[in-house]
Amino acid sequence: MNEAETHTELIDPARRAAGWDVVEGSRVRREVIAPGRLGGGGRRAKPEFADYVLVYRGHKLAVIEAKRHAKASARPKNTPQS
Repeated sequence: MNEAETHTELIDPARRAAGWDVVEGSRVRREVIAPGRLGGGGRRAKPEFADYVLVYRGHKLAVIEAKRHAKASARPKNTPQS
């Protein structure tokens, strides 16, 4: 599962089920969390963006960074199957 599928199939449904962007006062944003490294000549590298920033009543509470989901065959040995 690639990162986009992880967003769509895992994170977005769980986030909505928890009330984010559903409950009044809750918002989910994508925003810059680091402006980028300083390089030579005072230039900056590309900024870093968070996949999700959870905001409730104007307060940033959490940052979620999505990564690709490992395949079931990549499960460590001696791990119970679900």
